[in-house]
Amino acid sequence: MRRSASPLSWAFLLGLAAAQAASAQTPAPSAGQKSSPTQLVDALNGVFGRHPGARAVHAKGNVLEGSFTPSAAAPAISKAPHFQAAVPVVVRFSDFAGIPDIADNHPLASPRGFAIKFKLPNGSDTDIVAHSFNGFPSPTADDFRDLLIAIGTSGPNAAKPTPLDTYLDSHPVAKAFLTAPKPFPASYATLPYFGVNTFRFIDAKGAVTYGRYQILPVDGEHFVSDAEAAKVAPDYLQAEIRQRVAQSPIRFRLVLQIAQPGDKLDDPSIVWSNTHRTVELGTISITKAVADNAAAQRRLLFLPNALPAGIEAEDPMINARSAAYPVSFARRQQ
Repeated sequence: MRRSASPLSWAFLLGLAAAQAASAQTPAPSAGQKSSPTQLVDALNGVFGRHPGARAVHAKGNVLEGSFTPSAAAPAISKAPHFQAAVPVVVRFSDFAGIPDIADNHPLASPRGFAIKFKLPNGSDTDIVAHSFNGFPSPTADDFRDLLIAIGTSGPNAAKPTPLDTYLDSHPVAKAFLTAPKPFPASYATLPYFGVNTFRFIDAKGAVTYGRYQILPVDGEHFVSDAEAAKVAPDYLQAEIRQRVAQSPIRFRLVLQIAQPGDKLDDPSIVWSNTHRTVELGTISITKAVADNAAAQRRLLFLPNALPAGIEAEDPMINARSAAYPVSFARRQQ
């Protein structure tokens, strides 16, 4: 049985947002403005609060290490160095909300996050940032910020219809994202993850391929029932992933979903069909948990637009996200 996000979970979120808005030090910028990186992070803080040392979103997580081995097909997609030979990786699994102590079995802990940092031979990094839901609530960074503002100003004392009611009435994709079933996983290792933004891949001959990442668990997808979810410990995913990797490597397939003619390459809210062709790019093998998880999380910064030759950002949201992440990073160093 798969468990959906209940109305009560969103009531909790709106109540939380109202409490944060009441204690905010600066007024929230109005919707409709052009988003700046700081405004995006402020909007996230307006929903989840500002927690010392924590990310603005996906605050709770675990850092592990391993390697990526490219497939024989990968060099034909891109000349990027990690598609030519195996490289080390640092990965982070996380819960959704920007609340560092949220229970793993709380509905607002989904969708889960999976970020991968590839350590390239020249000493640089390249990153993938994905989550466990195939889709995104907003087509642009500006729309996403407006959604966050609507949530943050729609607490239980807000006049009806609330800003969120009004927003969702005219944004059916956002409404579908917020209300879609997001089942509780048995493990971070048994969830599929999706990179919702489109990249341009260039091979050694200059041929171009457009695609989106999918990260698929080798052990298959496994979820827990409603009854099981109610009984698990609040940190069950954190404990399970460290126990699992201590026993054997955790493996994921890195797959590229290839764009078809007519696909919108700059809109992550549009989910591509399962009939799209896919190419196996390689295998992620996670072999150990870091010794000091808190320290590792504090120093890690994942940037989706940190790209080597052979991969380029096609969706403008990639650069918008990458501009906002350092703002959140700087705040959690304070």
